[in-house]
Amino acid sequence: MTTARGHRDNRRLWTLIGVAGVFGGWQYLRPDWTAGSTVDAVVGVLLGLYICSHPAANGIDLIFAERSAIQRMTSEWSGLGWLALNFLVMLVGWMVLVVGVSRLMGPGRVGS
Repeated sequence: MTTARGHRDNRRLWTLIGVAGVFGGWQYLRPDWTAGSTVDAVVGVLLGLYICSHPAANGIDLIFAERSAIQRMTSEWSGLGWLALNFLVMLVGWMVLVVGVSRLMGPGRVGS
């Protein structure tokens, strides 16, 4: 939820979205570079898990925060925006994870 300095780290969340965009662009525009390789699949799975870990950690921090802090955060527009950004990062990380798993379990790999 917050860094050691006591503020929300929006820059890290936006950076994770950018990294996911670069990975998605690589998979969409150049799938032939590593076609049939498990490297791109493993990178996708690990990157998806890493991206999802940040909003998950923020959510756990929010669960264990004081009740007044939660009420204050959800009553402010900036707090709601930060929660929406965390949801967006979680969704993007999930999509990267699904791309990685689908590359890992692609049509040529099932049953072979």
